[in-house]
Amino acid sequence: MTNQFQRLGQAALMLLVVGVQSAQAQTYTENVLYSFAGTPDGADSEAGLVRDSAGNLYGTTVAGGVYNGGTVFELSPLAGGTWTETILHSFGNGTDGANPQAGLIFDTSGNLYGTTSVGGINSCGDYSCGTVFELSPTTGGDWVETILYNFGGNSEDGYYPYFASLVFDATGNLYGTTGQGGAYGFGTVFELEQKKSGQWTERILHNFGASGRDGGGLSGTLIFDAAGNLYGVTVMGGLIGAGTVFELSTANGKSWTEKILHYFPQDKTDGYSPYGGLIFDAAGNLYGTTWSGYAHSHLGTVFELTPKTGGGWTERILHRFDEKSGTDGSHPYANLVFDAVGNLYGTTFEGGVDNSSSNGGTVFELSPLAGGTWTETILHSFGNGTDGTSPHAGMIFDTSGNLYGTTEYGPSQGVGTYGDGIVFELTP
Repeated sequence: MTNQFQRLGQAALMLLVVGVQSAQAQTYTENVLYSFAGTPDGADSEAGLVRDSAGNLYGTTVAGGVYNGGTVFELSPLAGGTWTETILHSFGNGTDGANPQAGLIFDTSGNLYGTTSVGGINSCGDYSCGTVFELSPTTGGDWVETILYNFGGNSEDGYYPYFASLVFDATGNLYGTTGQGGAYGFGTVFELEQKKSGQWTERILHNFGASGRDGGGLSGTLIFDAAGNLYGVTVMGGLIGAGTVFELSTANGKSWTEKILHYFPQDKTDGYSPYGGLIFDAAGNLYGTTWSGYAHSHLGTVFELTPKTGGGWTERILHRFDEKSGTDGSHPYANLVFDAVGNLYGTTFEGGVDNSSSNGGTVFELSPLAGGTWTETILHSFGNGTDGTSPHAGMIFDTSGNLYGTTEYGPSQGVGTYGDGIVFELTP
């Protein structure tokens, strides 16, 4: 039941990471591909991008659009190096979903799938409960939205699917997380299965909060391993409410069992509150980030979890972010990505060059050295006035080694203003 797209990505990653060696960091140049303009354009992208075979980029904005409920957008490259934006869908019209905080995924037919954190037909507290949607291209060039599922249809359903993108398994079922709701109120892991009739049916695989040591609250994007087990993180819950890394496994495809692989913080050198999802390397080690941590003024970490012979996992901190350097990033929200020689790349929401003033966030690279240590290089500091600021999501590579991502804010539009965010490219 391994996600066919995840499996392909992991297979490619295994080829990339075999024989990990230290590589000297390259110099990268930033190119702002697009600056969002609010309404009727999108604004404030908190999600990463996906790329099709023609090199077009797709993403979401949490705000803006015709109804100010966020958008799905496409960026297409033009001759001469410029890019043009097309709004594929504006959220917030009637019972539509609204405020998509998560990224998109493709199926093999070119349809896009995602979630909205609120909206839909059901009410959950102060907001409606959120949706799962599909966008399908038409022969005329338009895209048609279909709501696959409305959360909150019963008292034990999850709701508010925040930052976590969906994932497919090998048979086309969708998996994701909700930040609230479920049997204990701390969120869920869910599966959506498409029936022969075309309707999608939800199944709750796990309700967070069943025990006092379980994780809960906001969760990162799930990943599959080759055996069909699911892995993820929670920002809250665990031993002292600082988050967990968990695995969900099934022997029969019907019932799923949760195992906590790591509680944050393990000690006063550990990080806590992991917002971004996890990634695997070829050896089956897991990598992720934490928003905060005890050491270095609580500015976050990059961590590795390694499976132990006989069971259990060992955590190692690869990097602690440190504002004292004056150039380091701080508070990473995002997942990581590997390059072809095993270097890790990510973003931080704050920090960077002259972080006492711009504090606009960074793109960083971590390179493995002999002896098992890692060294950090800041590839770009955001917030120079015409640049974006505060990258919330991780990045993707193209086939030429260029990095693509989004920022939630910027460029600045004057004193006390933040701007509506950008899509950027970093070219070595």
